[in-house]
Amino acid sequence: MKDIYSILKDAGVEIAEDKKEAFQKELYSNYKSVAEFSQKTDRIKELEGQVSTAQAGIAEATKKLEAYKDVNVDDLKGQISKLTKDLEDKETAWQAKVAGMEFDSAIEKAITGAKGKNAKAIMALLDMDGLRASKNRDADVKAAIEAVKKDNDYLFEIEQKPASYAGGTGTGAHQKGGTSKWGDANATAFARGMGLKIE
Repeated sequence: MKDIYSILKDAGVEIAEDKKEAFQKELYSNYKSVAEFSQKTDRIKELEGQVSTAQAGIAEATKKLEAYKDVNVDDLKGQISKLTKDLEDKETAWQAKVAGMEFDSAIEKAITGAKGKNAKAIMALLDMDGLRASKNRDADVKAAIEAVKKDNDYLFEIEQKPASYAGGTGTGAHQKGGTSKWGDANATAFARGMGLKIE
Protein backbone atom coordinates (compact mmCIF):
# COMPACT_ATOMS: atom_id res chain seq x y z
CA MET A 1 0.00 0.00 0.00
CA LYS A 2 1.47 3.36 -1.07
CA ASP A 3 1.93 6.15 1.43
CA ILE A 4 0.72 9.68 0.72
CA TYR A 5 4.10 10.92 -0.39
CA SER A 6 4.43 8.18 -3.04
CA ILE A 7 0.95 8.97 -4.34
CA LEU A 8 1.76 12.66 -4.56
CA LYS A 9 5.11 11.97 -6.25
CA ASP A 10 3.33 9.81 -8.86
CA ALA A 11 1.02 12.78 -9.43
CA GLY A 12 4.00 15.06 -9.97
CA VAL A 13 3.95 16.72 -6.56
CA GLU A 14 6.87 16.37 -4.23
CA ILE A 15 6.96 17.66 -0.64
CA ALA A 16 10.23 18.99 0.63
CA GLU A 17 11.68 17.24 3.70
CA ASP A 18 11.48 20.33 5.88
CA LYS A 19 7.78 20.71 4.98
CA LYS A 20 6.73 17.08 5.58
CA GLU A 21 6.06 17.49 9.32
CA ALA A 22 3.78 20.48 8.82
CA PHE A 23 2.11 18.70 5.89
CA GLN A 24 1.41 15.56 7.98
CA LYS A 25 0.02 17.66 10.82
CA GLU A 26 -2.33 19.47 8.52
CA LEU A 27 -3.29 16.28 6.69
CA TYR A 28 -4.07 14.19 9.80
CA SER A 29 -6.01 16.99 11.46
CA ASN A 30 -8.44 17.06 8.53
CA TYR A 31 -8.43 13.48 7.28
CA LYS A 32 -8.52 10.04 8.90
CA SER A 33 -7.05 6.75 7.81
CA VAL A 34 -9.23 4.00 6.39
CA ALA A 35 -8.74 1.95 9.61
CA GLU A 36 -9.82 4.89 11.78
CA PHE A 37 -12.75 5.55 9.49
CA SER A 38 -13.85 1.89 9.66
CA GLN A 39 -13.53 1.93 13.45
CA LYS A 40 -15.64 5.08 13.69
CA THR A 41 -18.18 3.63 11.26
CA ASP A 42 -18.48 0.42 13.29
CA ARG A 43 -18.94 2.44 16.48
CA ILE A 44 -21.65 4.53 14.83
CA LYS A 45 -23.47 1.37 13.75
CA GLU A 46 -23.20 -0.01 17.29
CA LEU A 47 -24.61 3.19 18.75
CA GLU A 48 -27.40 3.24 16.18
CA GLY A 49 -28.31 -0.33 17.21
CA GLN A 50 -28.42 0.71 20.88
CA VAL A 51 -30.60 3.70 20.03
CA SER A 52 -32.93 1.46 18.04
CA THR A 53 -33.21 -1.01 20.95
CA ALA A 54 -33.83 1.85 23.39
CA GLN A 55 -36.51 3.32 21.10
CA ALA A 56 -38.22 -0.09 20.87
CA GLY A 57 -38.13 -0.37 24.68
CA ILE A 58 -39.58 3.12 25.07
CA ALA A 59 -42.33 2.29 22.59
CA GLU A 60 -43.18 -0.91 24.52
CA ALA A 61 -43.17 0.93 27.85
CA THR A 62 -45.36 3.68 26.39
CA LYS A 63 -47.82 1.07 25.14
CA LYS A 64 -47.98 -0.52 28.60
CA LEU A 65 -48.43 2.85 30.27
CA GLU A 66 -51.32 3.60 27.92
CA ALA A 67 -53.26 0.79 29.62
CA TYR A 68 -52.91 2.63 32.95
CA LYS A 69 -53.56 6.18 31.78
CA ASP A 70 -57.14 6.15 33.12
CA VAL A 71 -56.28 4.40 36.41
CA ASN A 72 -57.15 6.36 39.53
CA VAL A 73 -54.11 5.99 41.77
CA ASP A 74 -56.01 6.95 44.93
CA ASP A 75 -58.70 4.39 44.13
CA LEU A 76 -56.01 1.77 43.54
CA LYS A 77 -54.41 2.59 46.90
CA GLY A 78 -57.83 2.28 48.54
CA GLN A 79 -58.37 -1.15 46.99
CA ILE A 80 -54.95 -2.30 48.18
CA SER A 81 -55.69 -1.03 51.71
CA LYS A 82 -59.06 -2.81 51.70
CA LEU A 83 -57.51 -6.09 50.53
CA THR A 84 -54.80 -5.82 53.18
CA LYS A 85 -57.45 -5.18 55.88
CA ASP A 86 -59.55 -8.11 54.63
CA LEU A 87 -56.54 -10.41 54.84
CA GLU A 88 -55.73 -9.20 58.36
CA ASP A 89 -59.37 -9.68 59.44
CA LYS A 90 -59.43 -13.22 58.01
CA GLU A 91 -56.19 -14.05 59.82
CA THR A 92 -57.61 -12.67 63.09
CA ALA A 93 -60.87 -14.60 62.61
CA TRP A 94 -58.95 -17.81 61.85
CA GLN A 95 -56.79 -17.41 64.95
CA ALA A 96 -59.91 -16.78 67.05
CA LYS A 97 -61.55 -19.89 65.58
CA VAL A 98 -58.51 -22.04 66.37
CA ALA A 99 -58.35 -20.61 69.91
CA GLY A 100 -62.09 -21.33 70.32
CA MET A 101 -61.67 -24.92 69.16
CA GLU A 102 -58.77 -25.41 71.59
CA PHE A 103 -60.85 -23.89 74.42
CA ASP A 104 -63.88 -26.10 73.65
CA SER A 105 -61.63 -29.14 73.51
CA ALA A 106 -60.16 -28.27 76.92
CA ILE A 107 -63.68 -27.85 78.39
CA GLU A 108 -64.84 -31.18 76.94
CA LYS A 109 -61.75 -32.88 78.36
CA ALA A 110 -62.48 -31.41 81.81
CA ILE A 111 -66.14 -32.54 81.59
CA THR A 112 -65.02 -36.05 80.62
CA GLY A 113 -62.64 -36.04 83.59
CA ALA A 114 -65.58 -35.13 85.85
CA LYS A 115 -67.52 -38.09 84.37
CA GLY A 116 -70.03 -35.88 82.56
CA LYS A 117 -72.60 -37.78 80.48
CA ASN A 118 -73.38 -35.09 77.89
CA ALA A 119 -70.69 -32.47 77.25
CA LYS A 120 -72.98 -30.20 75.15
CA ALA A 121 -75.67 -30.13 77.83
CA ILE A 122 -73.12 -29.35 80.54
CA MET A 123 -71.40 -26.68 78.41
CA ALA A 124 -74.79 -24.98 77.94
CA LEU A 125 -74.93 -24.49 81.73
CA LEU A 126 -71.43 -23.01 81.97
CA ASP A 127 -70.54 -19.31 81.64
CA MET A 128 -68.38 -19.93 78.56
CA ASP A 129 -67.53 -16.24 77.96
CA GLY A 130 -66.45 -15.80 81.56
CA LEU A 131 -64.32 -18.94 81.44
CA ARG A 132 -62.78 -17.85 78.12
CA ALA A 133 -61.70 -14.55 79.70
CA SER A 134 -60.45 -16.21 82.90
CA LYS A 135 -56.82 -15.68 83.87
CA ASN A 136 -56.83 -18.88 85.95
CA ARG A 137 -58.73 -20.96 83.43
CA ASP A 138 -57.99 -24.51 84.62
CA ALA A 139 -59.04 -23.85 88.21
CA ASP A 140 -62.10 -21.81 87.17
CA VAL A 141 -63.24 -24.49 84.69
CA LYS A 142 -62.96 -27.18 87.35
CA ALA A 143 -64.90 -25.07 89.89
CA ALA A 144 -67.62 -24.24 87.32
CA ILE A 145 -68.06 -27.92 86.39
CA GLU A 146 -68.27 -28.88 90.08
CA ALA A 147 -70.97 -26.22 90.59
CA VAL A 148 -72.99 -27.62 87.66
CA LYS A 149 -72.47 -31.14 89.01
CA LYS A 150 -73.78 -30.09 92.42
CA ASP A 151 -77.01 -28.65 90.98
CA ASN A 152 -77.44 -31.12 88.10
CA ASP A 153 -76.01 -34.42 89.30
CA TYR A 154 -78.13 -36.34 86.77
CA LEU A 155 -75.77 -35.07 84.05
CA PHE A 156 -72.86 -36.92 85.66
CA GLU A 157 -72.09 -40.52 86.44
CA ILE A 158 -72.39 -40.94 90.20
CA GLU A 159 -70.07 -43.37 91.86
CA GLN A 160 -72.26 -45.71 93.89
CA LYS A 161 -70.77 -47.58 96.77
CA PRO A 162 -72.11 -51.10 97.20
CA ALA A 163 -74.68 -51.26 99.99
CA SER A 164 -73.50 -53.00 103.12
CA TYR A 165 -75.22 -56.33 103.82
CA ALA A 166 -78.08 -56.04 106.28
CA GLY A 167 -78.91 -59.00 108.43
CA GLY A 168 -82.32 -60.50 108.20
CA THR A 169 -85.18 -59.14 110.23
CA GLY A 170 -88.01 -61.08 111.70
CA THR A 171 -88.76 -63.10 114.74
CA GLY A 172 -88.58 -66.66 113.48
CA ALA A 173 -86.23 -68.96 115.33
CA HIS A 174 -83.21 -70.32 113.56
CA GLN A 175 -83.22 -74.00 113.01
CA LYS A 176 -80.30 -75.99 114.13
CA GLY A 177 -77.24 -75.12 112.07
CA GLY A 178 -78.93 -71.88 110.93
CA THR A 179 -80.59 -73.49 107.91
CA SER A 180 -84.18 -74.11 106.90
CA LYS A 181 -85.98 -75.45 103.91
CA TRP A 182 -84.47 -72.49 102.06
CA GLY A 183 -80.99 -73.88 102.33
CA ASP A 184 -77.96 -72.35 104.04
CA ALA A 185 -77.98 -69.52 106.57
CA ASN A 186 -77.59 -66.79 103.91
CA ALA A 187 -80.58 -68.01 101.92
CA THR A 188 -82.60 -68.29 105.12
CA ALA A 189 -81.71 -64.74 106.09
CA PHE A 190 -82.67 -63.57 102.62
CA ALA A 191 -86.04 -65.29 102.82
CA ARG A 192 -86.63 -63.83 106.25
CA GLY A 193 -85.79 -60.36 104.90
CA MET A 194 -88.38 -60.87 102.16
CA GLY A 195 -90.99 -61.65 104.76
CA LEU A 196 -91.29 -65.30 103.82
CA LYS A 197 -92.28 -67.85 106.40
CA ILE A 198 -89.33 -69.69 107.86
CA GLU A 199 -89.96 -73.23 109.07
